[in-house]
Amino acid sequence: MNSTFWLTNVRLETGYQIENGMVCKTNTACSHLLIKDGKIAEIVSADSRLHDDFPKNDMKQLLALPSFIEKHCHLDKTLLSDQWRAVTPANNIFERFEIEKEVLPTLRTTTQQRAEELLARYVQAGVTHVRTHVDLYPEVGLKNLEEVQKALNTFEGKLSYEIVAFPQHGLLRTKAANLVREALHMGVDLVGGVDPATVDGDIEASLQQMVELAVEGNVGIDLHLHDPDQLGTFTMKRLAQLTKEAGLQGKVAISHAFGLGDVSKAEAEEMADILCDAGITIVTSVPLRRKFPPVGLLHSKGVPVAIGCDNIFDVWSPFGNGDLLERAGRLAKSSGWGNERSLAQTLHFITGGKTPLNQAGEQVWPKVGDSANMVLVEASCSAEAIARRSRRMATIFNGNIVSNTI
Repeated sequence: MNSTFWLTNVRLETGYQIENGMVCKTNTACSHLLIKDGKIAEIVSADSRLHDDFPKNDMKQLLALPSFIEKHCHLDKTLLSDQWRAVTPANNIFERFEIEKEVLPTLRTTTQQRAEELLARYVQAGVTHVRTHVDLYPEVGLKNLEEVQKALNTFEGKLSYEIVAFPQHGLLRTKAANLVREALHMGVDLVGGVDPATVDGDIEASLQQMVELAVEGNVGIDLHLHDPDQLGTFTMKRLAQLTKEAGLQGKVAISHAFGLGDVSKAEAEEMADILCDAGITIVTSVPLRRKFPPVGLLHSKGVPVAIGCDNIFDVWSPFGNGDLLERAGRLAKSSGWGNERSLAQTLHFITGGKTPLNQAGEQVWPKVGDSANMVLVEASCSAEAIARRSRRMATIFNGNIVSNTI
């Protein structure tokens, strides 16, 4: 149950300092925030004396940012808390499927244990919402889903979540439709899919079945799409058409969407208009060795874009730490967003669109009435937090302090 208490001495951004038409600094001031019933009930200057008897938690002038949203992870795949294991080379995605099927059942830890380890790291790193894909295929059935749901239940009150029923080895290829239906009855939030062309071998049939399952279950879609160039954009165009026909605007996401990074700027702009019209979100992990969607272009065209960490020490990759702030910094660096305003606005892609200041430098977060979801960091401003991957000191979810090292 949420209690009423004060967060005292919280540093908040108040505006940009402009010199010669350029943002040269972010101005801040310290405030006291009254938290009540999971929301911000009052914001007063830190110079104000508090005369009530509500508990007071001193935030020691740490900077408050909106808490982070992890839009793409695989809680069932991570090897965290298990022994070290380097990646076994594979010639293609199908070999990788087989390696994963062989390795996971041999681990000494359970899927639930490993998922809980990753969730704990997320909370400590400022994450209060996760979207996790969970593999469904004949050999594993619904076991992964059951284990992940148990892990998420242990984090009740610490974060919120969405689950994607993910036929990793192909929706058509493994005849997984009935498994997806069973998962929908168990409360999953989205239907997944992967590479309708190269994995399922039939773009139209694969997309049609995905959409039919989503409509049937009254849920959304999150498609893994690695296919490059025009093959990728063709698939996106068809999904956009089907999305509009099914009335699923605003409920569909495409993860990776590498094709958007392969085509010309003119083609990318055309695709941005199509995606915006269909209300499709693009989710990127900001890979280092692969062209990825032009985030700035998509954002300027009104396409929702989010960042997810994807693989975090699993059979696919030995790397990854679940730090969304690090991924946001990677996006800013690769995009050339090195100035104060651009760095600060990069926060948008890991918070569901929230930033303390808008482009004009007006304070838009936090406001009285906002949900009390925030992370306290050792930084002078958002720009520094993004560029320097500042240390997270406390995480607050729905008015509860769920991680605290202050």
